[in-house]
Amino acid sequence: MKDYLLKAVACDEHVRIYICSSTALVEEARTRFDLWPTASAALGRTLTVGSMMGSMLKSEKEQLTIRINGGGPIGTVLVDAYSDGHVRGFVSNPHVHYQYNDTGKLAVGIAVGKEGTLEVIKDMGMKENWSGAVALQSGEIGDDFAYYFTVSEQTPSAVSVGVLVDTDNHILSAGGLIVQMMPDASEEDIACCEAALAKLAPMSTLIKEKDSLEQILQEMFSDVKILSSQEICFKCHCSKATMKRVLTTLSKEERQAMIEEDHGCEITCNFCNERYHFSEEELRELERFITTFQKD
Repeated sequence: MKDYLLKAVACDEHVRIYICSSTALVEEARTRFDLWPTASAALGRTLTVGSMMGSMLKSEKEQLTIRINGGGPIGTVLVDAYSDGHVRGFVSNPHVHYQYNDTGKLAVGIAVGKEGTLEVIKDMGMKENWSGAVALQSGEIGDDFAYYFTVSEQTPSAVSVGVLVDTDNHILSAGGLIVQMMPDASEEDIACCEAALAKLAPMSTLIKEKDSLEQILQEMFSDVKILSSQEICFKCHCSKATMKRVLTTLSKEERQAMIEEDHGCEITCNFCNERYHFSEEELRELERFITTFQKD
């Protein structure tokens, strides 16, 4: 199944649904950061939810950042999401792998920990960003986002998200589902959703076995109505030009050391692990530009 996202409604439009397939997106993150299986699952789940939350933004100028830190060995999980369907993100420690002894499943909750918070920061082009934070419930990501939506955004929500990792560490399947109750939802609507979710297979299994997201939704709700579809992907907007601007924030002494001692430098983008090399001559040219600009 290709990577894409659907927005839909069901139960006489009293229920709002977001669903996505994110296998290639998560595989892109895995290869960029050399993620071990549990780190792939933790970052992959967050990127997947991020892509759905990005689609909730009202304009292309808006963006949001998700920051999770539960005190576990993976450190911080950080994801940026945008309205056009692209996301980027990283974890502090990509080489984390734990499994639960009883089930053999990836122990995301152990890797992330639950002694901390899930924070969402929304940049909506205003003077100050909006932010909301909740205490982590399990560190398993899905439960934590369901709690976030219900408590911080006052929208009762169910969140299912999964990443299936193969024995050679590549991503077999990944996807997510958010089901939200609208203010006019009735007890009957709630019961309908609970019944649909109770028999729902893990999202990674559904993405692997079903032909399309439309099929998954149609099997969940008899009256589902698809509102829109969009592609999603892992994409970073870094460039050599943006990295050159980073160099200008360093002290003159630091830049001179790169020129005279290192004869060049390499800068790595935290969000996508892309590396940018600057030769000694490029650094000297930058220094001449900065000197001229400061004189002017």
